[in-house]
Amino acid sequence: MIQLPIIETKRIAIKLKPAAERMVKKRHPWVFDGSITKQSSDGKAGDLAIIYDTKKNKFLACGLYDPDSPIRIKLLQFQKAATIDSDWFLEKIKLAFDKRKVLLETDTNSYRFIYGENDGLPGFIADVYKNVLVVKLYSQSWYPYLKDIFPHLLAISKCEVLVLRLSRALQQGASSFGLADGQVIFGELENEVVIFKEHGLSFSANVIKGHKTGYFLDHRANRKELGNLAKDKTVLDVFSYAGGFSVHALVGGASEVTSIDISAQALEMAKQNATLNSFSGKHITLAVDAFDGLSNLIREKKQFDLVVIDPPSFAKRESEIDKAINSYLRLAKLGAQLVKKGGILLLASCSSRVKATRFFELCEEGIQTTNRPFSLIKTTFHDVDHPISFEEGAYLKSAYYQF
Repeated sequence: MIQLPIIETKRIAIKLKPAAERMVKKRHPWVFDGSITKQSSDGKAGDLAIIYDTKKNKFLACGLYDPDSPIRIKLLQFQKAATIDSDWFLEKIKLAFDKRKVLLETDTNSYRFIYGENDGLPGFIADVYKNVLVVKLYSQSWYPYLKDIFPHLLAISKCEVLVLRLSRALQQGASSFGLADGQVIFGELENEVVIFKEHGLSFSANVIKGHKTGYFLDHRANRKELGNLAKDKTVLDVFSYAGGFSVHALVGGASEVTSIDISAQALEMAKQNATLNSFSGKHITLAVDAFDGLSNLIREKKQFDLVVIDPPSFAKRESEIDKAINSYLRLAKLGAQLVKKGGILLLASCSSRVKATRFFELCEEGIQTTNRPFSLIKTTFHDVDHPISFEEGAYLKSAYYQF
């Protein structure tokens, strides 16, 4: 393992406004900068912030201080004081791994090992692709603790390589700590493209240059479901990216799959992922804006047995919510016109700012504008390796509609 930074940290005593204190008592993992009323000293990234009850002066929680983020403290421990050391991290990591064991009993060797706040480690993501562990950090406050955490992650996952990925905000100053985005921290990476299994199917992830950690693992259960429905069907996969849904449909026996994405590079990945598997159906790719592509298919009077519309997040900030709502309505309306009688439309959202109940309302509103009779088959949420421990941690929701 390369030499990880040794960074001295100190403790800071913190007191909060009453509303923030109430949220901490509910075990919410974030303390915003404007919530702090008193602190014993200035803090630097990674210092341990101890929050005390304003009235009784007793321990409420502790977490990592982050002077560069509006989320000033990322909470780790609640109610009962504890020493945040190697043993503490080991227990957190063991608990996280135990939640994933049921998934690893399937023919799957790719999973989200640590899901940030939802596994009690805010701003810290760890994904496994076969024997490669990819850690993505979203806060410099983790740097002092990497030397304690990485050996445990490697030992429990049994991975042979560890790659570090850094958020855009962290990349600029990382070199002063001897760190870099895409850095191989442990082991030897033979190829930056790693081939892994998802419910028996083969996919690839570029762990050095790929988006996020190299692949999107969260829709795994829905991809498998689509594959189960695809026998002898025609399928349209919109916002297909690297072809997760498309490949499951092809291997599931679809007669024809059309993948739409605005990125020609993403569609190349989709084609490459398809060739890693055996199938007999036809695979068509269309590099076009999704809204334009759907409108074109409607004009051509095309229809499909299965239509999947899984866009990227439309509302990354509060100001984008109204635009996102309009986009979901449009996609539901367009998608509904492309489904054959008896066929299924799968609509999905990964925008955490648009809540599940609102999203499902939008789907139905959009479909109803086409005056086609339909029924809701089911709704789905996060797969087992994306557990939810607080409201903002829930982002993924999907609905299956039959016409």
